[in-house]
Amino acid sequence: MENADEEFKLLSGLEGSFFVKNTMTLKERYAKALSWWEETNPNADTELVFHNNFELLIAVMLSAQCTDARVNQVTPFLFKAYPDATALANADLNDVLRIISSISYPNAKAEHICATSKILIDKYGGEVPSEYEDLLSLPGVGRKTANVMRICAFGIPAMPVDTHVFRVANRIGLTKTTTPEATEKELLRNIPQEKMGKAHHWILLHGRYICTAMRPQCEKCGLTDCCKYYEKQAIKRK
Repeated sequence: MENADEEFKLLSGLEGSFFVKNTMTLKERYAKALSWWEETNPNADTELVFHNNFELLIAVMLSAQCTDARVNQVTPFLFKAYPDATALANADLNDVLRIISSISYPNAKAEHICATSKILIDKYGGEVPSEYEDLLSLPGVGRKTANVMRICAFGIPAMPVDTHVFRVANRIGLTKTTTPEATEKELLRNIPQEKMGKAHHWILLHGRYICTAMRPQCEKCGLTDCCKYYEKQAIKRK
């Protein structure tokens, strides 16, 4: 789950090319996109492997600017050695670093997951808190990670925005925003709460496998008739 702010730096120079006039209303565009995703991927879910809220939190923290596939290769060894917050809070930092060394930014992440585990023990009885501000107070937990936990662990409507969500939402025309936080607010405003959990995964997975950063696979996409990016490219080809 990469950092959306980084991708915005890459896209900002092309901002004008993503937004062109279209007769479809915003409400119709959302309805079309959500309907197609629901039909084609009804069981969308996180690709991180976990067995409880503690494991999910640690996995999401490790996934920052790293692929879920790589995290899933590492966490079985990490959780075998340190199965709960108590174990990880008392872990030797160098041993944790050795286990997660193939993850991006391993030094900082090793410090963060150990420090977070200590806070979970000292302040929350070893449990992951559900309140947004409590989650944000944990070392290494930012807005996206907190929102992932709220929606995936606790079923609280939220919209985590990573690079994929930021890209897809702006390309299709679901949003016209310049920051991940603004994208989050627009999606929350326009997506029904009962669909929010699935919608996050729909948009993320669409960006991961179809609407990719460098070579979007429009031929595999069922949203070309409502996508502003596709319309703009079609105009260029004329």
